[in-house]
Amino acid sequence: MLQIRDGVLQVLAWQRARPPDPGRWALPGGLLGDDEDVATSVRRQLAEKVDVREVAHVEQLAVFSAPHRVPGVRRIATAFLGLVPSDADPAVPADTAWHPVDALPDPAFDHAEIVEAARDRLRAKLSYTNLGFALAPREFTISTLREHYAAALGHPVSATNLQRVLARRAVLEPTGALAPPGPAGGRPAALFRFAEPTLRVTDAFAVLRPPGEHARPAVP
Repeated sequence: MLQIRDGVLQVLAWQRARPPDPGRWALPGGLLGDDEDVATSVRRQLAEKVDVREVAHVEQLAVFSAPHRVPGVRRIATAFLGLVPSDADPAVPADTAWHPVDALPDPAFDHAEIVEAARDRLRAKLSYTNLGFALAPREFTISTLREHYAAALGHPVSATNLQRVLARRAVLEPTGALAPPGPAGGRPAALFRFAEPTLRVTDAFAVLRPPGEHARPAVP
């Protein structure tokens, strides 16, 4: 589960209390119920274990099946990428916390590998889909959206170029409202929103790259 918090891409993890790997930080998860598919199981366990219900997007990430990834009985994990909008602030249990994706402390099992895969999937899809809708607040300025993309992509993003790219793809629409002026005053910024709250491929071969780097096709 990923979210932009305090301008940083963060992952939700809970501290294990029981063996194996007690005291280490793990991604929320559990066993698949007899009467549910994996997507339903993911949302149920997020709600039950860490009380997160405001999930804007969920998609299957990968299967992790190394024979000794978990001590004892062999466990095969189907990992999912989940995204929470930045204006949501779910109340999580005391044993659960958000951590920067690059600084997850003492991760359990192979969960560091899963977090890395989730971050890479997010970065790739921000380039060629409208997936930013699942990270951004409901309404935002272009400056705020640029900060979200920069946090997720891990490199600076030009607000002007981002707006031009997303406008060309018909991803954004103006709300007609203005943001409240900041402490320094100045001209109020226009507020935008994503036109669609569901995933759509917008440019199958696009890559959002750091300033100064030449673009090259992405692999969807």
